[in-house]
Amino acid sequence: MKKRRRTVAPRKVRRKGQTWRNNYRRSNNAHRARGRQMQHYRNHNRGGFLPSVKIALIQGTKGRQSQHYMNHNRGGFFPSPSKEKKMMHNLRQYIVPLHREEREIVLQALIDKLLPVVYTPTVGEACQKYGSIFRRPQGLYISLKEKGKILEVLKNWPQRRIQVIVVTDGERILGLGDLGCQCLPITIDVGTDSEKLLNDEFYIGLKQKRANRQGLLLSFILLSTRLEYTEFLHEFMCAVKQNYGEKVLVQFEGFANHHAFELFSKYYSSHLVLNDDIQGTASMVLAGLIAAQKVLGKSLADHTFLFLGAGEAGTGIAELIALKISKETGTPIDETRKKIWLVDSKGLIVSSHKESLQHFKQPWAHDHEPVNELLRAANAIKPTVLIGTSGVGKTFTKEVVEAMATFNETPLILALSNPTSQAECTAKQAYTWTQGRAIFASGSPFDPVEYEGKTFFPGQVRFVVYSLGLGFIMSVAIRVRDDVLLAASEALASQVTEENFADRLIYPPFTNIRKISANIAASVGAKTYELG
Repeated sequence: MKKRRRTVAPRKVRRKGQTWRNNYRRSNNAHRARGRQMQHYRNHNRGGFLPSVKIALIQGTKGRQSQHYMNHNRGGFFPSPSKEKKMMHNLRQYIVPLHREEREIVLQALIDKLLPVVYTPTVGEACQKYGSIFRRPQGLYISLKEKGKILEVLKNWPQRRIQVIVVTDGERILGLGDLGCQCLPITIDVGTDSEKLLNDEFYIGLKQKRANRQGLLLSFILLSTRLEYTEFLHEFMCAVKQNYGEKVLVQFEGFANHHAFELFSKYYSSHLVLNDDIQGTASMVLAGLIAAQKVLGKSLADHTFLFLGAGEAGTGIAELIALKISKETGTPIDETRKKIWLVDSKGLIVSSHKESLQHFKQPWAHDHEPVNELLRAANAIKPTVLIGTSGVGKTFTKEVVEAMATFNETPLILALSNPTSQAECTAKQAYTWTQGRAIFASGSPFDPVEYEGKTFFPGQVRFVVYSLGLGFIMSVAIRVRDDVLLAASEALASQVTEENFADRLIYPPFTNIRKISANIAASVGAKTYELG
């Protein structure tokens, strides 16, 4: 029998551009696979895994997909300086894909090296553009369409032993405003008032005005939408407690002022709830002020505080400072509040305007003539501590900072607004305008500053909130108490070393974040256990 001759196909010559085309095909196939995976979630009624986006937009055609990438400028996602751009490219190419499979490795890398890079401004830009980089479900999306079925949606999450839930409605993320359905492990999608998002063809959330929008309640429609929001959130809170028990910590994140205070006051006595903007930030700022006493040689009661911003963060910090002074001196808290002044968008908060103020601002209305500018308020009050929580960048002007340097030998300036672009002033401005005499800390990281041959290291207000949850879990807490927040502040302040003080730092550096967080969590757990 004659053997058939085996033919060998000629070797293909890889032409110029072939590698790019192969990579494109692999990438396109991956996108199709993700589309099929998302379709699978919808087909099997796995509510909560996807935002309220049309299936056609998820799967898309090649043309629409290409247009999507062009519209959202994926090539220019990160800042332009070459070194930072290279780092961001590496993050996107290696860290982001790895995060889906080896989350612990990524978290280790973030903590050890990348946290100052990732945490503002990068995280702010990622929040703004999350809709354009959505790849696969990493949390739950609960929209108004799931009203009456929230418990069922929560049960779809595969892990049953949940200890901490971070929830947002996306209305006030960082200092970025209304980002709608684009953030965090559980997003409550009640629509958005951002015209940019509503007009975005590829927006992943409900394309409707917010159910919680503010205004004069003169119409039945507006009243009914706010009632719908309240009922929806109440259903969510009840479902969380029913599904995971009363020991699960619910952290409210990014809610607008009018809802943040309402939700906190409604549920703090019945659920284990924490508002990072009101309580977490307050505990961190208080820690820096306690530590600063060793540098300034003053007690908290000796200071006069002036805030720019009277929202969640501003009033939350002010209240915890007043409580700490009250406990140290035995003075009623109504009296200690008089050491603290707040400026909002309309000017200094004074008693003559008390009736027109929102309820959470009223305790800070003191006797004084109306003042409508920060500089005039500073000249009138002559504060020793200036704190910015306004969410508006460049509001600590040269004149304001120089005035602080006139009143104080060592002015304490905290520019807390995030992301970096929204900081009230930069570290360089604070040190330069005070001739290197200021103690400065911020919510976002700033590089060391050289001034007249000396290097200044700005502090960053960012530690406590990560440790509070761990402390509550360890102590099996069922409620969050103010004394626990004070304990967290004292624990953080006690870890600032003499070496840090020599560099005018009132917060310890990030290099020790694991040890610091563990110590804070231990103090939180011990205080919770002590209070019973």
